Amino acid sequence: MAAPAPATTGELLRIDPLELRFPFELKKQISCSMQLSNLSNDYIAFKVKTTSPKKYSVRPNTGVVLPRSTCDVVVTMQAQRETPPDMQCKDKFLVQSIVAPAGITVKDVTGEMFTKESENKMEEVKLRVTYVAPPQPPSPVPEESEEGSPSRASESENGDGPAGGFTRALRERIDPQEKSLEAGALISKLTEEKNSAIQQNHRLRQELDLVRREISKRRGGGFSFIVVIIVALIGIFLGYLMKS
Repeated sequence: MAAPAPATTGELLRIDPLELRFPFELKKQISCSMQLSNLSNDYIAFKVKTTSPKKYSVRPNTGVVLPRSTCDVVVTMQAQRETPPDMQCKDKFLVQSIVAPAGITVKDVTGEMFTKESENKMEEVKLRVTYVAPPQPPSPVPEESEEGSPSRASESENGDGPAGGFTRALRERIDPQEKSLEAGALISKLTEEKNSAIQQNHRLRQELDLVRREISKRRGGGFSFIVVIIVALIGIFLGYLMKS
């Protein structure tokens, strides 16, 4: 893989790098950046052009680099639907720069400042575009045991091999049956507990009725005995009166 083109030092701006390298991937936006360095004591205005303006987005495409400072420019390639033949790209970029008045701002930069009619001393630097293949992740290598059989056994247990697929399918069939049996046993247990509670409630009601009857009998027997005693006393008293 060729190394990126080194930076160039012009009279106005130092541009790094001179080659825009995009790790090409289909249907994906890809960005790279370049740095503009102003090594002078002047205000430098710049403008970035490309041969494929619909294919690339440049931010910022115009601007001002202050004295003894830098400016980063991000170039974004739109998502591509097809891979170019042999990963070759003929697109080019052009960076134009001029000495601008002191105190100039980005809003003051216009396209007319970079025309021949403006009579400004303009410097132009061309940049080329290169597509590179994206880094490939390392392919996983299956680990094999010395005898070979333990790895197959682990595949079978984990459900990775053919036998493991059968085991997994068998487990998927057995698990619902076990769950249904557990649910049936739970329902039977709850039903038995319910019936037992009903029977106990019925017994308690019967015992309560017996207790109530016993209490009623005792109260009824006590009342008649008192009446008998009173009647006997009255009879004795009347007999005594009659004798006297």
